[in-house]
Amino acid sequence: MRRTTLAALCLTAVTFTVAGVAGCQSGEDKAGGSPSGRASGKPAAKASEGPFAGLTGGQIAERALTATSGASSLRMTGDVPDDEGGGTIRIDMALDKRGECAGTLSMNGEGKADVVKTGSTLYMRYDEKFLRAQSDGSSKEETDGVVDMLAGKWTKMAASGADAKDIAGFCDLDSVLADFEDAGSGPGAGVTRGRATTVGGKPALAVSEKDGKDSYTLYVATQGKPYILRLESKSVKDPGTIAFSEYDKPVAATKPTGEILDLDALGG
Repeated sequence: MRRTTLAALCLTAVTFTVAGVAGCQSGEDKAGGSPSGRASGKPAAKASEGPFAGLTGGQIAERALTATSGASSLRMTGDVPDDEGGGTIRIDMALDKRGECAGTLSMNGEGKADVVKTGSTLYMRYDEKFLRAQSDGSSKEETDGVVDMLAGKWTKMAASGADAKDIAGFCDLDSVLADFEDAGSGPGAGVTRGRATTVGGKPALAVSEKDGKDSYTLYVATQGKPYILRLESKSVKDPGTIAFSEYDKPVAATKPTGEILDLDALGG
């Protein structure tokens, strides 16, 4: 099972998209710029009007990165590519700056894995479909044995262990948002203001950048703090979309109840 690969790929997709847009924070606006993504049909916002009046697309992206990196918690939902398997990873995860997280991961729609990290322990629960989909190269006997042992049961591992540290590290919002801060400090030009729209029922403004055949779009909240509400990467190499919500809300990361299988003990 590619437990460590899942988190690494999700993180890579997020930071790649942010870097694509925000690395050009010094860019000038281009009149009439149009975002990729779901637009409301409203005309592109002029820099002198409406939310973020007077700001260039790059300046808006910079404010969004600053606000998002200051959040104490958030929820990430979306699809990112699996470079190893050639498919798609679906993630729905809430995480905070204490290193707590709770959510689900799935591969190509083939089952799911529940994930909880609290304290120094990582808990995971796999359904049968997920286990069988991840068993390529194993014999039927081996796969059936893994399914019998793990399907539908909570497992636990030390978060610092080799099999857990990548996913556990992904649960640390400080680590994830550090990449946002790095992305906001690069030089460049070409970020454009786009159309006003809504994301998850919240008003937003799109800012976009094109890099050859690749394009990247941030959707930034126009009410309250300018949090990033959605990232879209239309990159040949790393396409993906991640939505951000539930900013600064408590993460429901609690130890599962009932019997829990200790994978570290089995491996030792």
